[in-house]
Amino acid sequence: MPRYVLPLLVLITLSLFFLTSCGSSQSQEASAQDSPEVSFVRDELSVQHGQELFNQHCAACHNFQETNIGPNLSGVTSSVDKDWLVSFISNAPEMIDSGDERAQQLFKKYNLYMPAFTMLDNQQIEHILGFIHKFSQGQKKSQNNRPGGILNPVKEKIPVANLRLVLEEVLTLPASDTASPLARINKLLAIESSQGERLFIHDLRGKLYEITDRSTSQAYLDMNSEYPDFIHVPGYGTGLGSFAFHPDFEQNGLLYTTHTEPANAAPADFPLPDSIDAKLQWVLVEWKADDPKTKGFSGAQRELLRVDMVSHVHGFQEITFNPLAQPGEADYGLLYLGMGDGGAGMRYPFLCDTKEQIWTSVIRIDPLGENSANGQYGIPDDNPFINEPTAVHEVWARGFRNAHRISWDRTGSGKMFISNIGQHSVEEVNLGVAGGDYGWPNREGVLLFDPMANPELVYPLPANDSGYVYPVAQYDHDEGNAISGGFAYAGTEVPLLKGKYIFGDIPRGKIFYSEVDAMELGQQAQVYQLSIEFEGQTTDLPTLTQSRRVDLRFGLDGAGELYLFTKANGALYKVIDCKDTSALAMIDD
Repeated sequence: MPRYVLPLLVLITLSLFFLTSCGSSQSQEASAQDSPEVSFVRDELSVQHGQELFNQHCAACHNFQETNIGPNLSGVTSSVDKDWLVSFISNAPEMIDSGDERAQQLFKKYNLYMPAFTMLDNQQIEHILGFIHKFSQGQKKSQNNRPGGILNPVKEKIPVANLRLVLEEVLTLPASDTASPLARINKLLAIESSQGERLFIHDLRGKLYEITDRSTSQAYLDMNSEYPDFIHVPGYGTGLGSFAFHPDFEQNGLLYTTHTEPANAAPADFPLPDSIDAKLQWVLVEWKADDPKTKGFSGAQRELLRVDMVSHVHGFQEITFNPLAQPGEADYGLLYLGMGDGGAGMRYPFLCDTKEQIWTSVIRIDPLGENSANGQYGIPDDNPFINEPTAVHEVWARGFRNAHRISWDRTGSGKMFISNIGQHSVEEVNLGVAGGDYGWPNREGVLLFDPMANPELVYPLPANDSGYVYPVAQYDHDEGNAISGGFAYAGTEVPLLKGKYIFGDIPRGKIFYSEVDAMELGQQAQVYQLSIEFEGQTTDLPTLTQSRRVDLRFGLDGAGELYLFTKANGALYKVIDCKDTSALAMIDD
C-alpha cells in the first residue's frame, strides 16, 4: 500500500471528518467540548507561537473557512478528543501500528500516512492546538462566515539590522507588587524648568515618580490616597493611565492625569446607551500645584472629563501636548488624548464607526477653556468636526482600536506619530491627520476587517477602496503581539539613530525602527529589528528581564535621548550607544 507524507495536521483534520461521520463518536465529541478537564492554552504569547508554527507547517494547505489542499480546520478542537490529537501529532505511525482504531480507520479510508513530528515538543504541540482552538472558536461564533480570510497578512519577515543598541540601567522603580509585573511603569516624560530638566515616570498602580538624581525616584503624586474610587485591577491598562504637564507648568502649576474608577462612580460626560452596561469609567483630571518647583505635589484638582467603557480594555491611552507648538500658535497648550474602543469594536461596532461617538478617537481639547458641554474644558474652533452639528466636536481624528502612543518628530519633519494596537493580525504606526478616519472596526492595517466575521482574520481590501488613512508602517503577529509606540530619535549622543523612529512590541520586547523620511502617507516604510547589548553582552529583553512577557515602553528625555523600560522587572534603561555590527565584523576579520 503506498504511503504519502502530508503537511502537519492533515490527518488531524481528517479525523474530524471521521469522528463526525461515525455515530459511535458522539459521546466523545460531547466530552471534548463540554468536559472541564479539556483546556487549551490561551495566553497571547503561546497562541501567537502556535500561529507561527501553523504558518510554517500548515497554512499552505489549511484554513478555517473552507477545504483547500487540506480540510477546513474549523471546529476540530471541539469535535476531537484533545489527548488523541496530541498523541496523533506526536507520532501518527506509532498510533496506527499500535492498533488504535481511529488512526487505522483514517489510514484505511484515506490511504495517507503522516510521519512522526519528532521536531515538535509537547509545548509546541500545545501552542499549535491553542492557536487552532482560538481561531476555530472565532469562526464558530462569527455571524458572517466570510471567505477569503488571510492568516499571514505580512509574509515578509522583518530583517534584523546591523545595528545594536547599548543599554545602561538607570534605576529600578519601587516594586508595586510581589509578582510580575513588579512595577507597571508606563510613561517617561521630561519637562524643562528654571532648575534644569526634571524627569517623571509613573506606575499604573497609582504612583507618579520624579527621578531626582538620575539614579533614585521619589513619589510625586499617589492616586490611591487622592481618589478612594481609584482602581488598577484587573489590569488591561487600567489604573493611572497617563500624565502630561502643561507647557507653562512652572508658571501655572497645571498637570493632567487619567485614571480608572468603577462603573457608575459618577455621571459620565459620555455615557453608554441605556441598553449597554459600563464596566468602568476613565477620568481626566487637572491638578494645580501650590508650588510647581517642589519635589512633591500639594494643591487642588478638578475633573475635566469622564467616559463610560464597555469593558476593561482599550481605554484612555496617551495624553500629551504638542512639544513643537510655540506660544501664540494654534496648537499651543492644547491637550491630545488617545482613546480606544473600550472593547466595543467587536460587540457594538455602531459605537465606533461614526463621528457621533467619542470612542476610537484622538480628541483635542483646551483644558483652560470652558465651551464644552460640561463647561470644564474648551473645544478649539479649528477642530475638524466643529461645524458638524451631530459630530463629537472634541474629536480630532478617529478610527483607532487602541491609540497607544502619540509623539512628534522634533528633528525637523514635525510628523505626528500615532501607534495603534491591532486585534489579532496587524500592528500600526500612523501619521496624524486632522479629521482622518483610520478605519477601525472596518480596517486593520492595510486590510479589511469585518467585525461580524472571524475576529482572528483580516481580508483583502475591496476594489476602489477610499476614505481611510492607512498606516505608514506595519507588522503582523508572526513578529509581535501589540505595538509599543515610540519616538523619532532627537538626541545627539547616538548618531546612528538619527532619522529613525524607534518603536517595539509590548509583550515580546522586540525593538524596531523605520526611517522617518520613508514614513509617508500612501506607502509602507520598511521595518527593521534592532539587537541590544547590556554590560558588554549581546542579549535580548526577555533574557534581560528574566520574563517571557517583557511589557516594553519607550521615552525621551529633554535632550531627545532614548530610554526604554519594562514592567517585567521595573527597570529603566538608557540607550547610550548604537554599534554598527557589520563594521565590527569587518574589524574582527
